Amino acid sequence: MAITTTVVNIVASVNIHSKIPLEKASAELINTEYQPEQFPGLVLRLKDPKVSALLFSSGKIVCTGARTIPIVHEAVQKIIKEISTIGVKVTKEPDIEIQNMVASGDLGLKLNLNELAFQLESSEYEPEQFPGLVYKVPNSRVTILLFGTGKIVCTGAKNEREIKKTVKELYKTLIDLKKK
Repeated sequence: MAITTTVVNIVASVNIHSKIPLEKASAELINTEYQPEQFPGLVLRLKDPKVSALLFSSGKIVCTGARTIPIVHEAVQKIIKEISTIGVKVTKEPDIEIQNMVASGDLGLKLNLNELAFQLESSEYEPEQFPGLVYKVPNSRVTILLFGTGKIVCTGAKNEREIKKTVKELYKTLIDLKKK
């Protein structure tokens, strides 16, 4: 079984339990974008680690771009350090919750997406719209995009164990379908 998967993006929600003055942050911090008439959050881009964050005045933050959990934590600490320079005091440990992990992978199989569209329940395949088959894994929050080359993109998982388990089950299902 030659399955490989690599986490390529983690989306985490964070609560720092402190209000953030977005106007001040926009004026004084570098690598920020703030257009409150279009979106209520401030975009803060970190260079190292390469993570983007949406900051809201409530103290809620959405981080995206990290590839590991330790990088999420490192990014949150850097964000807290950045906003402390404009007077935001974070006295409580931030709550960090992983919302979504995206992984890319390779099943090591060539796939006939036309056949699979009929064989896999909860799947959609419209090649004129998108070259991959969208497979909503039954009894799961995970969705997998499958491509004819055997490459996959897995989204909706909350941890790597869930990714590996789901992809392994998909692989087994695909092997079973090939035997029919």
